[in-house]
Amino acid sequence: MTTLQTPVRTDRQLQEDVIEELSWNPQVHPNEVGISVQDGIVTLSGWVDSYAKRWAAERAALRVRGVRAVANDLLVKLPVTAERTDADLARIVVERLVWDASIPSQEIQVAVSRGWVTLAGLVENEFQRQAAARAIRHLAGIAGVTNQLGVRKSAPVAADVKLRIERALVRNAETDASKIKVEIVQHRVTLRGTVRSWAERRAAEASARWAPGITEVDNQIEVRP
Repeated sequence: MTTLQTPVRTDRQLQEDVIEELSWNPQVHPNEVGISVQDGIVTLSGWVDSYAKRWAAERAALRVRGVRAVANDLLVKLPVTAERTDADLARIVVERLVWDASIPSQEIQVAVSRGWVTLAGLVENEFQRQAAARAIRHLAGIAGVTNQLGVRKSAPVAADVKLRIERALVRNAETDASKIKVEIVQHRVTLRGTVRSWAERRAAEASARWAPGITEVDNQIEVRP
């Protein structure tokens, strides 16, 4: 039987693929972003006019197969029309969190410094943690978001949670479960192994985070195109 091997892409080819992926994304203009690649690691440089663009550029680069990691050095320079005082921005962020029924806004503390928003507090699960950051990511005037929300260790870890995570990895079309090992100690999951892309690595981590009773995921999976 002949096994077909996917050719390893050169840094030059990866750079071209990232540029094309950015061109495909309506949120980002490729001429705003400088792209360099060394040993499969992409560095984004330059400046954009919103945090949403900075985040979208990073995600676009990570979607490209063969990319091992992304160093996001993009700076956010807000246009004058988008500038807000920290007090105004804090009020808008709080209101946005309140309006989202999936987010326990009363459990979240918001701090803003020079347009950079920090979320702190404890929520019930990983879904709420990610939903809070997602809810404010596209607000005008935000220069960046640091999500320091933690997950309460209230739910007990099910005896079969390791098996549940492994089954979730198998169900996920983006992951090769045979190359991923799952270890569990109390509320913490450690993932080890290799995957072909950063998107696959992220998908594996997401599968583990949804497990009941899990509050922390240590993702040690290596990207090997």
